[in-house]
Amino acid sequence: MRRHRHVIEHARTLAARYGFAEVATPIFEFSDVFRRTLGDTSDIVTKEMYTFTDRSGAEITLRPENTAGVARAVIGGNFGERRPFKCFYAGPMFRYERPQKGRLRQFHQIGVELIGAAEPLADIEVIALGAHLLEALGVLDQVTLEINTLADEASRRAYRAALVAHLEAHEDALSEESRQRLKRNPLRVLDSKDEGDKAVLADAPAIDAHLSAEAAAFFDGVCQGLSALDIAFTRNPRLVRGLDYYCHTAFEFTTEALGAQGAVLAGGRYDGLVETMGGPATPGVGWAGGIERLAALVEETVGAVAAAPRPIAIVPLGTRAEAAALGLAQRLRREGLAVEMTYRGSLSKRLKRADQARAAAAVILGDDEMERGVATVRDLDSGAQVEAPEAELGTHLARYAPGP
Repeated sequence: MRRHRHVIEHARTLAARYGFAEVATPIFEFSDVFRRTLGDTSDIVTKEMYTFTDRSGAEITLRPENTAGVARAVIGGNFGERRPFKCFYAGPMFRYERPQKGRLRQFHQIGVELIGAAEPLADIEVIALGAHLLEALGVLDQVTLEINTLADEASRRAYRAALVAHLEAHEDALSEESRQRLKRNPLRVLDSKDEGDKAVLADAPAIDAHLSAEAAAFFDGVCQGLSALDIAFTRNPRLVRGLDYYCHTAFEFTTEALGAQGAVLAGGRYDGLVETMGGPATPGVGWAGGIERLAALVEETVGAVAAAPRPIAIVPLGTRAEAAALGLAQRLRREGLAVEMTYRGSLSKRLKRADQARAAAAVILGDDEMERGVATVRDLDSGAQVEAPEAELGTHLARYAPGP
């Protein structure tokens, strides 16, 4: 949880700097929220959703991603009137996938959505936020930003026809999965990891030859903006997103440090999503990052995240001291110290418990100390100990307080 919190708190802080307010959406939604938005042919809908019927007979699904839930909230809550609507979220998602390193059936994501801005500047800003987060986590030099354009609908329709013609001419060489995708969602074939599929795709048509002037200008604007911010990127003409609602910009921050699961933060533009859900035509762009993968990358690249603050252990000896120790512990906590109580046993056993709690110091309180109004403070690293007036313990222990 310290690793998770390390990622979430960096993301939350930076998102606020960019004007993204935090939101929380339900962990489950009516299933149509995802079927209508992700597409009946997407892998998530056909293979990965956790769907069940509740007691009222309604079919609900544990959220496999959060963009559709945010879009539903925007429509239902009239947040779209505050355009652009900029939000940040963090929480669990669920997909029935084969568990492996970096891929869990309950996983956690951070993400941002910028809804209501149609300009390339919005794409640049959300990508810049993603790069800024990776820099703050100390892993930016371990990732590569790959970008592509999925163009506008007219361009994509023309490209799809050209790609289908090429794939159908080589259908016998395609994997079974790609032959199925060819019938349902041909662009997803571009994402295949099968070596035979890669050979077929090597001379497949590229989308650039089918871009409208408007789509080309949009993508050029995004690339120029990233270059102006000194955000390095690589063009990947085979990069597609697995969901049907994407258009124009698609991007992924990928790494080779985590094995097969290389994408740590990814997203793109989804101008048709809100309209698909019954709302007005509303542009949008955003990204999501896998907390488990980001935390693992931080550990792999930067090292362990900061440990929890070391507490002060209260070591009361005797019934009278135990009664006083509770009040002392509360007072020290109010003064900003982390405090652990040792509950039973002899002095040696209580000090052993203090060591197990990683305490930095122990405050030893017995009948003799209480009569004199003092306590013994033992530094558990050096073994040195001194007596301090009980009323001044907070000041004496201030050097053990956790940082801000």
